[in-house]
Amino acid sequence: MEPQRSFLGLLLGFLVLSLTPLSSARFVVEKNSLRVTSPDKIKGTYDSAIGNFGIPQYGGSMAGAVLYPKENQKGCKEFSEFGISFKSTPGALPTFVLVDRGDCFFALKVWNAQKAGASAVLVADNIEEALITMDSPEEDGSTAKYIENITIPSALIEKSFGQTLKKSISSGDMVNVNLDWREAVPHPDDRVEYELWTNSNDECGVKCDMLMEFMKDFRGAAQILEIGGYTQFTPHYITWYCPQAFTLSKQCKSQCINHGRYCAPDPEQDFSTGYEGKDVVLENLRQLCVFKVVNKTNKPWVWWDYVTDFQIRCPMKEKKYNKECADSVIKSLGLDVKKVEQCMGDPTVDSENSVLKKEQDAQVGKGSRGDVTILPTLVVNNRQYRGKLEKGAVLKAICSGFEETTEPAVCLSSDVETNECLDNNGGCWQNKAANLTACKDTFRGRVCECPLVDGVQFKGDGYTTCEASGPGRCKVNNGGCWHEARDGHAFSACTDNGEVQCQCPPGFKGDGVKSCEDVDECKEKKACQCPECSCKNTWGSYDCSCSGNLLYIKDHDTCISKAASGGKSAWAAVWVILIGLAMAGGGAYLVYKYRLRSYMDSEIRAIMAQYMPLDSQAEVPNHVNDERA
Repeated sequence: MEPQRSFLGLLLGFLVLSLTPLSSARFVVEKNSLRVTSPDKIKGTYDSAIGNFGIPQYGGSMAGAVLYPKENQKGCKEFSEFGISFKSTPGALPTFVLVDRGDCFFALKVWNAQKAGASAVLVADNIEEALITMDSPEEDGSTAKYIENITIPSALIEKSFGQTLKKSISSGDMVNVNLDWREAVPHPDDRVEYELWTNSNDECGVKCDMLMEFMKDFRGAAQILEIGGYTQFTPHYITWYCPQAFTLSKQCKSQCINHGRYCAPDPEQDFSTGYEGKDVVLENLRQLCVFKVVNKTNKPWVWWDYVTDFQIRCPMKEKKYNKECADSVIKSLGLDVKKVEQCMGDPTVDSENSVLKKEQDAQVGKGSRGDVTILPTLVVNNRQYRGKLEKGAVLKAICSGFEETTEPAVCLSSDVETNECLDNNGGCWQNKAANLTACKDTFRGRVCECPLVDGVQFKGDGYTTCEASGPGRCKVNNGGCWHEARDGHAFSACTDNGEVQCQCPPGFKGDGVKSCEDVDECKEKKACQCPECSCKNTWGSYDCSCSGNLLYIKDHDTCISKAASGGKSAWAAVWVILIGLAMAGGGAYLVYKYRLRSYMDSEIRAIMAQYMPLDSQAEVPNHVNDERA
């Protein structure tokens, strides 16, 4: 067995080297900004490389005070052995622990600092070089215990910057820094494009178990985002090719399809037992084709159902990792097995497979994204995610990719972010009476924007003022103007003429916003001023009456006799009737004259046609002859 395992190790080495052409291989280190805020002598912004474990605060920032321990400076032992604690006292800034690189895994340094109470860890490089990504080690029983439990962010800093921090701390300065992940993921618009480089192998140890668990946990959130059109997700699978010198070997034949073009390592790393690498390649290909089939039906989210159902129903340890089990899952989801098989093609032919060829090409980095060399790898808006593959952490990274104020509701849940509008309304304008606010919660914080309510846009700075404007503004909180109802009558100072102003209605005076007071027309002698008039003020108006047998005429502010008014009205009615009869008689006479003349004209034309016929004129009927007959 040992010679076979040695050959396997050599072969896997070749396969790894064959992942991408060496001439184009490029690994991009994902960075976040580290800003020193004090002391002044080292104040500035520095680069740091995000660690590929723990939970970076994508879309946010964190302020803290940097401490460099006097003992256990590499952090390879538990700090409790030295009586060191990094827990912050109430009201103090969180503690960022600075440790040196070397002697143990990066992840172990961070884990030891976290257990001692650190909120973040900065690892100072021990050589002058470009920043690298701190990755987690290959997980075994011992490392898995702490890697899965790391919840704080970490970053690698350059050796020279680390020395600058140490020098400032040793001189007694209070070193405060701000770790900023707000620009770690581009956020250009209202849709996030992300991809997951994964693997169907479920027997590769702790890392595979973590991937399978993530797929199950994240499925619901992924489908909500995809169904709502908020994201565009694409799955990818890493494959290797077998070196030309080994394509006819037993090992390559068992690990590859299409004559060594597409390979995967043996799941158990033992050629004599269990499943082979080509079984993994075929299932990876099948999962890619399932995605292509469901994507054509505009239901790409069904891919998540297939992958998670396959994990549950067809595990390797139960010997169900095969085509028959996969087909049963495909059928249970209502998908066409034949379409999936047509997409997969023939794995035995000595030619390229178009689907897997595109996957190998996509592994090569383009633009700001580096080569995909770590499995699993998540890419959000063309930036590789760094950190723990866990639902909450990944959702934060995706949510940080939305343009501010366009995030879907799932990004604004309490599990993902803190609603800053709940604290003093975020310092924005609000109208408590109408339950209106300019504070809009976002994943990155909050913005103060005047709201749009029932089609009415409020205008203002969003912090101190927001006023309704445009047609319909009076329907929303009465346009912010005064209004009052009394005795069945309602009055408002809002004018719905497109102008943003409040004006007291007739009969009132005031600023129109907070108050409009009733005007006493009687007292101010603005109405009912005739000698016979008696004035009584009412809310918003007045009543004027006349003494004796008199009638008040409001338009002329005068009193007249009711009898005179009645006599005039009677004579007016008589005259209206007479004029109407005269007009009717005149109209009837005109109709009679018109019809009589028309009849006479027709008789004359008939007689003339009898005695003086025209060649071109047909005989005209004679009313006289008709009567004699």
